Amino acid sequence: MSENCNHDCGSCSANCASREGAAPDFSAKPNPHSHVKKVIGVVSGKGGVGKSLVTSMMAVLLRRRGQNVAILDADITGPSIPRMFGVHGQLSATDEGIIPAASTTGVKMVSLNLLLERETDPVVWRGPVIAGTVKQFWSDVMWGDVDYMFVDMPPGTGDVPLTVFQSLPVNGILIVTSPQELVGMIVEKAVRMANMMNVPVLGLVENMSYFQCDECGKKHYIFGQSRLDDVARHNDIAMSARLPLNPALSAACDAGKIEMFDGDWLDAMAEALMKL
Repeated sequence: MSENCNHDCGSCSANCASREGAAPDFSAKPNPHSHVKKVIGVVSGKGGVGKSLVTSMMAVLLRRRGQNVAILDADITGPSIPRMFGVHGQLSATDEGIIPAASTTGVKMVSLNLLLERETDPVVWRGPVIAGTVKQFWSDVMWGDVDYMFVDMPPGTGDVPLTVFQSLPVNGILIVTSPQELVGMIVEKAVRMANMMNVPVLGLVENMSYFQCDECGKKHYIFGQSRLDDVARHNDIAMSARLPLNPALSAACDAGKIEMFDGDWLDAMAEALMKL
């Protein structure tokens, strides 16, 4: 046991002697009105790589395929999911639980931005409070029938990813990255955390991979030549995809119209998730 141990095994991934014997169960019970079949975490080793974009696009693609889809926005201090879908206002609740918001096409979602008085209010909370809020989004929300729930996590390997892995029945994760050289190391950190928590890595998405000229069709690798295939192979990730720098896609996000995006970059990944 570490000399700095706080005796809260739920917020620790260390494999110390105090864990010997039966493994503690930190799983959170879902709301009685929730029936979620698959939970897919969307993670990144660093911020600003487009994790919320990938979360939203995957949700839209599966919804287009007739699935009941939901998004649990676990990025408590930097929530952006509602804005991408053009969803505003505060959530309502009954004695039985919180009612999730729904987008134009029926994607359900819960985000802290939908609980704040003003969307621009900062969230100045410590880690345990943030982690507890994520668990409440799972246990206090009446999600109803959901085929696929995507969990948009904050970057890194801290309290919230650990809470999600231990508390929710995660079926696998998608890792979002960017082309820079440092990314290989950052991806490996996310992969190793998933392995520690016995969560499968389902796919790797490289955002801002290239820019494709509208006139000539040539791809320009602005941040350097993509190393996606090498990184995926090194980490034994079978499925990968590249997202370009696309002004139309950015404009759709800013306008709250992500459900209107047009592009087949993640189609193969969506089809693979349908076969889980």
